[in-house]
Amino acid sequence: MPLMEIERKRKLENRELLEQRLEQSGFVAMRPTVEVDTYYSRPDVDFLVTVECLRVRERDGGCEVTYKPASDSTTHSTTGVIAKQETNVALADTAQVAHAHALLEALGMVRLARVEKSRTCYRDSGQPELSVVVDTVTGLGSFVETEIVSEGSRQEAVRQLEEIEQLLELGPHPVVTSPYRDLLLSAQANEGAVRTSVS
Repeated sequence: MPLMEIERKRKLENRELLEQRLEQSGFVAMRPTVEVDTYYSRPDVDFLVTVECLRVRERDGGCEVTYKPASDSTTHSTTGVIAKQETNVALADTAQVAHAHALLEALGMVRLARVEKSRTCYRDSGQPELSVVVDTVTGLGSFVETEIVSEGSRQEAVRQLEEIEQLLELGPHPVVTSPYRDLLLSAQANEGAVRTSVS
């Protein structure tokens, strides 16, 4: 069975409070990173409509190309849990980023958006498949993603995810089902509309 990434994302009002809870619960923070994600679509298929993901990610000391398949009723639950197979191709070093962009553009891919974020990943030594990721996204604010990478039962992974959310008291935070890419494009469109109406 292929590895699945099972996750739920929520909007945060207070990043510092959650980080305190994570530390009190025994989670260990990895080194914070800055990630820059450039998203692409096909010229004949709008990935904003299908909710597919094709991106080039740059981070400190590394880069990768990622693809996530289209969304449907089997990948998105009514409670905002998303389960998708993620395909990652790690590139040799950050010097390869320009080549990755050139390759996708040579294939006719259309650049959609660039998302910049500060990310801290928290891990629990007793559950290596689990991570809690706290992001601050430029232009959007802060979010938390609870993620489990598993090739086992999806039902069991969702149960684990919900247990961690309960432990961290994430229930009151609103669930967000849209990718950062879509949220940023929507925010930029709204900002443009406001500017137009004012002028």
